[in-house]
Amino acid sequence: MQPEDPKVPGRQGIKESLRNGLGLRARIRLLPKVLSLSERYIIGALLVIAAGAILAIPVTTYFHFTTAVADDGGSFSEGLLGEPRLINPLLPPATDSDRDIATLVYSGLLKHNEEGKLVPDLAKSYEISSDGLNYTVYLKRDALWQDGKSVTADDVIFTIETAQNPDYGSSQRISWQGVEVEKIDDYALMFKLKNKYAQFLNNFTLGIIPKHLWQDVKPISFSLSELNLKPIGSGPYKFDKLRKDRLGRIISYELTANDKYYDGQPNIDRIELKFYASEDELIDAYNRNEVESLSVISAQNIKRLKYKSRISTKQIRLPRYFGLFFNQNKSAALANKNVRLALSYATDKPALLRDILDGNGIIVDSPMIGGILDINSAVKKYDFNQEETKKILATDGWKTPEGGTILEKGKNKLSFKITTSTWPELVSVAEHIRDQWKSVGAEVTIEALPISQLQASIKERNYDILLFGEILNIDPDPFSLWHSSQKRDPGLNLALYDNKTADTLLEEARQTLNILERMQKYDDFQKLTIEDMPAIFLYSPYYLYGQSKDIKGMNTSIISMPADRFSNIGSWYINTKRVWKGSK
Repeated sequence: MQPEDPKVPGRQGIKESLRNGLGLRARIRLLPKVLSLSERYIIGALLVIAAGAILAIPVTTYFHFTTAVADDGGSFSEGLLGEPRLINPLLPPATDSDRDIATLVYSGLLKHNEEGKLVPDLAKSYEISSDGLNYTVYLKRDALWQDGKSVTADDVIFTIETAQNPDYGSSQRISWQGVEVEKIDDYALMFKLKNKYAQFLNNFTLGIIPKHLWQDVKPISFSLSELNLKPIGSGPYKFDKLRKDRLGRIISYELTANDKYYDGQPNIDRIELKFYASEDELIDAYNRNEVESLSVISAQNIKRLKYKSRISTKQIRLPRYFGLFFNQNKSAALANKNVRLALSYATDKPALLRDILDGNGIIVDSPMIGGILDINSAVKKYDFNQEETKKILATDGWKTPEGGTILEKGKNKLSFKITTSTWPELVSVAEHIRDQWKSVGAEVTIEALPISQLQASIKERNYDILLFGEILNIDPDPFSLWHSSQKRDPGLNLALYDNKTADTLLEEARQTLNILERMQKYDDFQKLTIEDMPAIFLYSPYYLYGQSKDIKGMNTSIISMPADRFSNIGSWYINTKRVWKGSK
């Protein structure tokens, strides 16, 4: 031990000095020399805790009385399928990218909100006459084109008349045939119909194009204009620039928030869209960190995604379904209702949903897509039951020949060809159906065609059974899909369904403005169709949108088409700020 320095008082002396009434400042100076090392650590820790608690009071108070809200700024990149070619609401889109970009750049009179309801967009309001023939639309007076000019009734009239003119080759022409448009003033116009059409408001989602930029473009040059690749609209985002590769292919677009947007500048400043030829390339690009969001993901490809913690896979309902459409004119066996009934019982829909979609969809038993549309009536279902299939076929006279496995009845064999696209999901469905039906004595061959050849087969109705999808609006009009007048191209009655009562119901429904009465007619139609069995309705897959988790505010639950995922992009945000609760 070292001897104590006689000039420095020992611990006992210090304690004596403290007891003899030294001043506070002197006491504090002497205190560390009295305390042991462990006592000093304890007191130090307590002082740190006390200081932290004191500092936490204003921080805690701030977070308690404030809330996080959307702030401006930020950007994201998204991978899309297909190179854009015709970003024009009036022209048939060459790729899904065309529709996606058009939704961001252009606005319609109306749009769908997060719940799929039609709400005003360029329109401030609208009125429908008591007879359902006249629609008066009042435009927002602060709506501007992205070049600064006002959006007026002249732009709307020009857009509709261009769509109606066959010289321009618009894909929207059929929706506007027989509609007269009359200008009331610069910000009001009237649409006049010759016949009532209950779903006419769906037409108002068409993107409006600027007259002052397009009026001098001749019909022969309409699809060749540079405006189809560098569009100018009135939507939430505006075109900034594009990039091409060394072969001249467009590989990316950059869009910036429209500071002139009538509903307020969007929160997110910039969007970069990158284009890929296939979903496989899209998935690979995400796995290489080239993009943050994915425009679409097939259920079968979800497992291929890396970095799942960075992405939120949104399950969005879409009014589409896939089914097996019977061509009774092509197959004598399929003209037999008992055969169609037996095949319905032989189809295991839950297995398709489980094995192919991994549960990402709903089973469909009707052409009106129960669970998505506002038709709640219970419909007849043909649940998977192979014994019932065998019973029906045996009763109808189908037998297995000696030494054979395929059922026969007279000269007819229970043999069919399923025609579908080369899309892997549909090929897998066809293979499952083939195996399911084989178990009950049916022979199935599969014809998977590229889209161009498939379209030719559909146009000519050259198939036994077509495995294909059909899309409805959220407020549906199945006339073109099931009315007997639509059995031939360009109609889309793929099952060549012909029932006069069903025709009457479809005709009356589209002229019934009362939605409850209209839905009742569609309910009667679907019950009749299910009884006639012109098709087997399989499933409605969810639209799977892979969105970066950095993006917030996307609450869409149902869309009319994939591009509508952007309908409310103005509400999306990446950055946040805190504001006092109760403040605006």
